Amino acid sequence: MLDFLRPLHRQVMAVIVVLTIWACAHYLNWDWLPQYRGEIISGIWITIWMTIASMVLGMVLATMLGLAQAAGPSWLAWPARTYCTIIRGTPLLLQLYLLYYGLGALFSTTPEIRQSIFWPILKAAPPYGLLALTLSVAGYEGEVMRGAFKGVPHGQLEAARAMGVPRFTAFRRIWLPQALHRALPTIGGETVLQMKSTPLLAMITIMDLYGVMNRVRRDTLLTYEPLLLLALIYMILAGLLVLFFRWLENRLPTRTA
Repeated sequence: MLDFLRPLHRQVMAVIVVLTIWACAHYLNWDWLPQYRGEIISGIWITIWMTIASMVLGMVLATMLGLAQAAGPSWLAWPARTYCTIIRGTPLLLQLYLLYYGLGALFSTTPEIRQSIFWPILKAAPPYGLLALTLSVAGYEGEVMRGAFKGVPHGQLEAARAMGVPRFTAFRRIWLPQALHRALPTIGGETVLQMKSTPLLAMITIMDLYGVMNRVRRDTLLTYEPLLLLALIYMILAGLLVLFFRWLENRLPTRTA
């Protein structure tokens, strides 16, 4: 019975989606779309780039934070735990404002920085947006990696040590791959959430996908069309991310030879 209902449920949902798209295409105003097509594509690219770059950089930092909490000395574990607590306990928008309007304003009033070669980068909004997203990922995923590192059977590491395997080799070949495999479903969900957090970048003048659609809404005085297109694009991107991480879960080995 369940095997019969499942394909029927999918068929009903597919029919609803097709009818919704048909109704939107025929009864809503899309004359503005060609004019803003280039900006929309640019906004999609900025959203994707910010998501991927912040996740990669954030996971590197999260791995170090998780390792420090799982196996590091107390003078490393306590700062790592404190950092994760602060990041998870404060809103991302607040962190974004503190970096852009706080740290950025401090840099702008420092003559040495304004006269340095780094000022063209430091006065722009994207580096602060990328930094805020990266630090947010590190704070959340640092706790995930801590649990993933502790979840790897300790006997495997002891066996590698008894066989004379160097500590870094054991970490790279045994501990880290298994920890990543355990954390991968959570990382996939965090990546989707990270992509849906990028609209906050519009608060510091970064024209991501949401920022472009917000501009379209102001210029054309249309409400439903830009927001519906925005929702559709986010759903497509989220679906592609889910498929990618499912494929990655099947390809990433659970143990090393």
